[in-house]
Amino acid sequence: MLSQPEIDDRVSSRPAGAVILGGAHGTLALARSLGAQKVPVWLVSADTPLPRFSRYAHRQMTWPGPDDGGAVAFLRDLAATQGLDGFLLIPGGDPEVRLVSQSIDQLSDVFDVMLPPWEQLKWVCEKPLLYRRAQELEVAIPLTHEFASLQEATAAELRFPVVLKPNMGGRSRFARAKAILANDQASFLTAYGWAAEEIGIENVVVQEMIPGGGESQFSYAALWNRGAPVAEFTARRTRQYPVDFGYTSTFVEVVDEPQLIDAARRLLGSIAHHGLVEVEFKRDPRDGSMKVLDVNPRPWTWFGLAAAAGVDLGGMLWAIKSGHKIETASARPNTSWMYLVRDMVAAGKLISRGRLTIRAYLLSFASVRAWATFAASDPVPGLIDIPLTVWRVLTRRILRKQ
Repeated sequence: MLSQPEIDDRVSSRPAGAVILGGAHGTLALARSLGAQKVPVWLVSADTPLPRFSRYAHRQMTWPGPDDGGAVAFLRDLAATQGLDGFLLIPGGDPEVRLVSQSIDQLSDVFDVMLPPWEQLKWVCEKPLLYRRAQELEVAIPLTHEFASLQEATAAELRFPVVLKPNMGGRSRFARAKAILANDQASFLTAYGWAAEEIGIENVVVQEMIPGGGESQFSYAALWNRGAPVAEFTARRTRQYPVDFGYTSTFVEVVDEPQLIDAARRLLGSIAHHGLVEVEFKRDPRDGSMKVLDVNPRPWTWFGLAAAAGVDLGGMLWAIKSGHKIETASARPNTSWMYLVRDMVAAGKLISRGRLTIRAYLLSFASVRAWATFAASDPVPGLIDIPLTVWRVLTRRILRKQ
């Protein structure tokens, strides 16, 4: 296996460009960040077409996807036939992260890969391993159960509500749902049986539901280089959709939470992380602790907040590849990101429940410096997002039930 310095030396003289595999809003934000640096960006995706509408997408291609047996050969052939030798290869989704990390030796022959090999990365990507490592490092986690059979799950004494999660994101219906909330024994057993059938019983994580909504959700966002942070900041995912149990963040704001930095550094330092990363936490109101939920070593949904807050992680990523010095940067306070369409729905729900006032909602717009899809310099994705969202709802939810 090639060491990171050997990989860096091999690619240092190669031509400049980036290939992003899959992803949606995070990929769009990263393409814009790299495009602003005049970097040619290739999008290779079997997922949502949204990023392809960006003016910063130099080329767009479909492919069989990261789960296809010929995925690595496809990428190597793409580099050979299209002159992409030495391009920065960035996975934009969880299955793409697994593919690139597991195939790092083969892919690093032709691409510049800023990601640890799977033997290191799996300890933060696969939730059972993440929670085991967190406990070893004295980082708080939610109460988590491991069951070897449906019978064992049936006999367990659970404190409801509980959450069912896949061990890592993927393309299955359960993985796309990200998590399922069960409020009682009957709904838990139904969901558990379905999830086990979808991805295998050993890949289903059962966890307590920590009280609180988006106001209790926090993240550590960073860029690491060879096991050390280059730039980092913390944020609160204040509103989410759905409001009680979010599938995605809708309003995220820069906050100062030093304890997140300490916990995330311990986790990521233990695997000598290399590349982009977001670590998700939730504050437990019962004891005030910050409990780690997930780690995303890829562009995340609200990735665009970084550049808007003055910590352009995408630009810094390119600077590392190019061998340039990175200036120290701190995230600007009172800076927010919004996914407008879904945030309107989330805010409406919170207002109807008396958890948000109309005045507070309107005032939140004052700090917004980045949007999930819209950018004045790149308007088309923002215009196309609503019809794309309607199309996804029709094809993935309504038509599938017929």
